[in-house]
Order: sequence, then structure tokens, then C-alpha cells
Amino acid sequence: MRILRTPDERFADLPDFPWAPQYAEVPDPDGGTLRMAWVADGPDDGPPVLLLHGEPTWSFLYRTMLPVLAAAGLRAIAPDLVGFGRSDKPADRGDHSYARHVEWVRALAFDVLDLQGVTVVGQDWGGLIGLRLLAEHPERFAACVAANTGLPTGDRDMPEVWWRFRRAVETAEVLDVARLVRSGCRTPLSAATLAAYDAPFPDETFKAGPRAMPTILPTRPDDPATVPNRAAWDVLRELDVPLLCAFSDGDPITAPMLPLLQALPGAAGREHPTITGAGHFLQEDAGPALAAEIVRFVR
Repeated sequence: MRILRTPDERFADLPDFPWAPQYAEVPDPDGGTLRMAWVADGPDDGPPVLLLHGEPTWSFLYRTMLPVLAAAGLRAIAPDLVGFGRSDKPADRGDHSYARHVEWVRALAFDVLDLQGVTVVGQDWGGLIGLRLLAEHPERFAACVAANTGLPTGDRDMPEVWWRFRRAVETAEVLDVARLVRSGCRTPLSAATLAAYDAPFPDETFKAGPRAMPTILPTRPDDPATVPNRAAWDVLRELDVPLLCAFSDGDPITAPMLPLLQALPGAAGREHPTITGAGHFLQEDAGPALAAEIVRFVR
């Protein structure tokens, strides 16, 4: 596995993101290791909240939420997925698979950080990974927050808007990461914010992760991830771990997943908030509002 590491200077002068990164090694499939990065805020003994980002963002996405969670006494931990942010970047698209990303986050969360009684917050791919971990290791979790995400099995077709996104990512000669983020927001993003989303990717060779993610999402019943995702649904349909659905009012990609998640036992009988005025990246559009809902839920 050929691994790239973004130079530290690319992350200088990030707007409103003062947290120092922490690093740990997790196993790669070839017997080596990959370095994963995360940032954290809040008391060390606070209830842990694991904030998982998606495609093509990184922990910077949670910068307006970390202070809210920390002020409420929670221990907020925001990793960078392998291939994103400050984490190492396998350089070939074939190095990325759904199973590998689940295992890399599992290794960081449980083997390195030894999180117990954790509330996982997952948006986009963060939810695809977090829901799998919840189903496969329910004893580790106190609760789950699903925000603009789902758990596809390939038995239902994805919305056309998602297929347009996938085709754009697959065919773009130059993948404009900042533009992808901007297109998923309802509020304008400053030039400094857009630059921060570009920071992890000095050139096209660093973008195998963002390029791969749409192609490893299960879109047909014979996809390699279909069987484990179906198994996860079977567990979640019997699991009573509290589940909050905090979707925005402006994300056509994930909206069809909302009623499926709300029908799960862990979600039953709850008032699930709608984050208004927000697009796919609701952390950008309404981060403090989402954080406030998480605080109320954990309490």
C-alpha cells in the first residue's frame, strides 16, 4: 500500500480551528500501519461523543460544534477518516473499501481510545460507518445520532442527484473538493473555509479517498458491502440503544433514509428534530443547533 501524508504546513492558519491534532497508528491490510488523526475538546471524564464526518470533509467540519459539546461537559472526539484531513492517505482507490473504513474507525475508537458508553454522531459516510459499528459492537455504545446519513444495502436505488454526484467525482479531471462542500451547503462559505477543505489534498494524487467513497457505497444487491449492511439492519431492528435522527430540511440525497431509521426500536417514541435552513453538510449550515440537539439527547 502506497501511503501519502499531507504536510503539516497545509494546515496552518485554519479559521476557527485551534485544536491540536492527536495521532495514533492503526493496522493496514498489508501488515503495516496507517496514522489516523483526531481532535478533542471537553473534560477527559465527560461522556464521550464520537463525531464522524463523511465525504469529502474532515474534522474541520465540526469546528462550531466542539465548543458547544465541551461546554456541556461532554468529551467530543472528531477523527479524520483514513484518506481525509490529517490522517494518512492510501494513494490507490482500490485501497479503500467499506469494510476497511469500518475497521479503521473501530481500531481507533476501541483499540486506541478504548471508548465505552460512547454516543456516535454520524453524517454522510460517518453514519454509514457509525451505524455499522453500533450494530457490530452495541456493548460499546450509549446512544447514536444519525444526521443526514443512512445504511444502504443496494436493494433500493439511490436518488438521481446522488448518481450525478458520483459521476462527477468519477469523471472530473481535477476533483474540486471545496466546490463539493460548497454545493452541499445552504449558507455561503468564506474563502478561508473553502481553503481549509482543500488543505488535506495538495494535488490529485492525495484524493484517492474522496474519489473512491462514492464507488464503494453499495448500490446493488450483490455489492460486497450488502451482506454486512443487511446483517447490521437485522441487529438494529432488535436493538434498543437510543437513536436520534437529526436530519436537515434540505438534503435530497439522504432524506429517503429518514423514515427507515425512525422506524427502528431505538428511535421509537422520540421527538426527532429537523435542523432547518441546512443542506447536506448541516454541521456547516447549523452546527450549533445540531450540537444543542446532541447535548439534549445525551442528557
